[in-house]
Amino acid sequence: MFVVPSTTQMNALLGKTISEICTCKFHDVNINHCAHFVSHVIGYQFGFTCFSMTGKGTKEKKANIRVQEIFPKCKSVGKWDNKPATLTSGLVFITHKNNVNLAQKKMANVPKKHIGVFIGDKIWHYSNTQDKVVTQTPEQFSHHYPEAGTTMYFGEFVV
Repeated sequence: MFVVPSTTQMNALLGKTISEICTCKFHDVNINHCAHFVSHVIGYQFGFTCFSMTGKGTKEKKANIRVQEIFPKCKSVGKWDNKPATLTSGLVFITHKNNVNLAQKKMANVPKKHIGVFIGDKIWHYSNTQDKVVTQTPEQFSHHYPEAGTTMYFGEFVV
């Protein structure tokens, strides 16, 4: 069952590490946990999960760990600049524009991709460099990767 989180729920996660969030004990600090975090918060249990990685915990608490598996499951996706004004919460993705095919709703499996949850003008995501949940404005998040061609995308929650 998927849960659309509230600002209060997201703020309660600020500063938490993945070891405080994941009961399947998939906590390796050398692994990117952005999709893992988002999936635990929302309840995305499809695709490759933390339980698949460790075999620990319970299948009921597993969470997807791959950004490129979440992207095509969204009800709709598009460039952040084209996000409908009526879409006030959902997912935010960032990667190079060459890694995304919007017509086919596909994202390539490349190292430089990231995901977060947006509500209003705030984005919560798992900072792998800080090893904790943080919040940023869309402007701050847009600088996650400094390379030219880096583009932000929205995704409407799968519910």
